[in-house]
Amino acid sequence: MTNEEAAVDPRDDLVNHLGPMRAFALSLTRNGAEADDLVQESLVKAWKNIDSFQVGTNMQAWLFTILRNTFYSIRRKRSREVADPDGIAAGQLAVKPAHDGRLQLSEFLDAFAKLPVEQREALALVGASGFSYEEAANMCGVAVGTIKSRANRGRARLVELLHAGEEGYADMTDRVTSAIVNAGAQGRLTA
Repeated sequence: MTNEEAAVDPRDDLVNHLGPMRAFALSLTRNGAEADDLVQESLVKAWKNIDSFQVGTNMQAWLFTILRNTFYSIRRKRSREVADPDGIAAGQLAVKPAHDGRLQLSEFLDAFAKLPVEQREALALVGASGFSYEEAANMCGVAVGTIKSRANRGRARLVELLHAGEEGYADMTDRVTSAIVNAGAQGRLTA
């Protein structure tokens, strides 16, 4: 390790990854409060284990791996808890969208929530967060082909759920939604 690398504290870079971490957490949890809690818990773990981070490597990939592992740990712990499967309580907290863009985002989020967690994860990492298939596969601990397959199946299912071929989503302005749905058309998410 050089003197320059020793002088750089990776903790200083953590704040630069909060937005992407929250977006990834939201794609996994489908709940804003849970996503915030997940990011916070992941950051605490990262802070405590910062010595295991290798300076010069991809900090965001390291943080996403911690976040993903934390999500699955929490999910295993909560497997016996009572859930809100019909969304009755959550539905009472919902606010009607203010304009068409929010309506489309709401419809997208509903469709995205219907995907299996593995497909949501793959789309969030590759489509929305911009990680390569190799980086996403490494974070998830699966083969590159598995990530490609999950992303492609997830994208195809989203297009089907959103009826994207029917002019309804041709004018999407949300960057993340558009990136996930349109990535297949650009050849990025094809297996």
